[in-house]
Amino acid sequence: MNNRSSLHGYWSSRFSFILAVAGSAVGLGNIWKFPYIAGVNGGGAFVLVYLLCVFLIGLPILVSEILIGRMGRRNPVASMRHLSLESSSLPYWQYVGLAGVLSGILILSFYSVIAGWSLSYIFKSFSHSFIDSTSTLQNPIINNVESIFDNLINDWKIMLFWHTLFLYMTFCVVARGIKGGLEKAIRVLMPLLILLLIGLLFYSIFNGDFIESVYFMFAPKFSELTASGVLIALGHAFFTLSVGMGAIMAYGAYLPSDLSIGKISIAVVFADTLIAIIAGLVIFSVVFANGLDPEQGPGLIFVSLPMAFGSMPFLGNWLGGGFFAGIFFCLLSLAAWTSAISLMEPAVAWLIEKFHIDRFKAALIIFLIIWFVGLGNVFSFNLLSEFTFLQGTIFDNLDYLTSNIMLPIGGLLIVIFAGWIIKEERLSMQLDKSKGFYFKLWLFLSKYIAPAAVLIIFVSSIGILSL
Repeated sequence: MNNRSSLHGYWSSRFSFILAVAGSAVGLGNIWKFPYIAGVNGGGAFVLVYLLCVFLIGLPILVSEILIGRMGRRNPVASMRHLSLESSSLPYWQYVGLAGVLSGILILSFYSVIAGWSLSYIFKSFSHSFIDSTSTLQNPIINNVESIFDNLINDWKIMLFWHTLFLYMTFCVVARGIKGGLEKAIRVLMPLLILLLIGLLFYSIFNGDFIESVYFMFAPKFSELTASGVLIALGHAFFTLSVGMGAIMAYGAYLPSDLSIGKISIAVVFADTLIAIIAGLVIFSVVFANGLDPEQGPGLIFVSLPMAFGSMPFLGNWLGGGFFAGIFFCLLSLAAWTSAISLMEPAVAWLIEKFHIDRFKAALIIFLIIWFVGLGNVFSFNLLSEFTFLQGTIFDNLDYLTSNIMLPIGGLLIVIFAGWIIKEERLSMQLDKSKGFYFKLWLFLSKYIAPAAVLIIFVSSIGILSL
């Protein structure tokens, strides 16, 4: 049995933990990437391959991270150090945890910049900035939606304001601890996110081209599913669950010992996938209804969607496309916020345990570090846009470093650590004392299949493998 106890408290229920991990996993990628890559890579055929990859690769790694966190009961660095020494291995495994903490800091430094755009667009949407109020048409779209986005990213002062505000929102939650901060916030934010998503789904069914959206994402077009598409499905199955950066490990440290890791992990995978699918149906119903081409990334969210929502009809005197665009960007901001909380928590927990300082001071220090690193990402779009090296701007390089190198390597080493370093008896005490079929399946996937798959993702992401 594990006699170690968490220094930071525990989640009060299984439901809270599922919401927290799902909130970490559900982020911008679910909304602006998954629907598009599914649609252009075979629709339903891609979704089937993706689900297979999630359960064979993503799920075992997710279980491994939660497992390490709960067994170690500390921040990712200390947990991996403790478990490696307990397993008579070298303590150098702690640096995998340290790399995860660093990944979270770097990712949040540019994630907060993008999330700041979403906060900005909430106000732009509700103020009908995408509607030309001088026109005599019922609900005309403004012609310079793209210039609105360009004006935003070219103004470093405005960018800095939204970057700071979003980070401050995240700091306010993390600084209050597990039950008073993280759990209390997550139990409000995730249900609100789901409620907004359902509302937008009904809106898109009645006002968008819902049938075309369903066909785009789910019609099984096997002829369009190439080897490259399978590799994309494999990569997204890994990245979508927030593994490899210590966030899930930190959350796992607060999981009570009597809750089933396997059942919780399956629930998280279902929630993450379902939210991504519904978001895709909403987005492309609106996009197709306005004759726009499907795409992904910032171009979809901050240009195409405002154009599409701006052209949607009014429901009454004020409930028009601008209102529902505002609801959408509230949804996007909530998804980013729940992910950001999980990115900040591992570093804060490490600082508290390493230097024995209180949570408020630790959260403030991490907030300032991330804010300062984020300046380079803010300026990448304006003041330093001409300053490029290696992969491009500072923003581009941090994105490449974390997404293509640090996360795949971190995920690979974490699943190897769980499958090969921790003793099997200790694993079975946490997962299944009888060592039944599902335990043996997880162990096999963690030892052989998941490491091989993540290695393929890594060599593909750095350009060594291309299909």
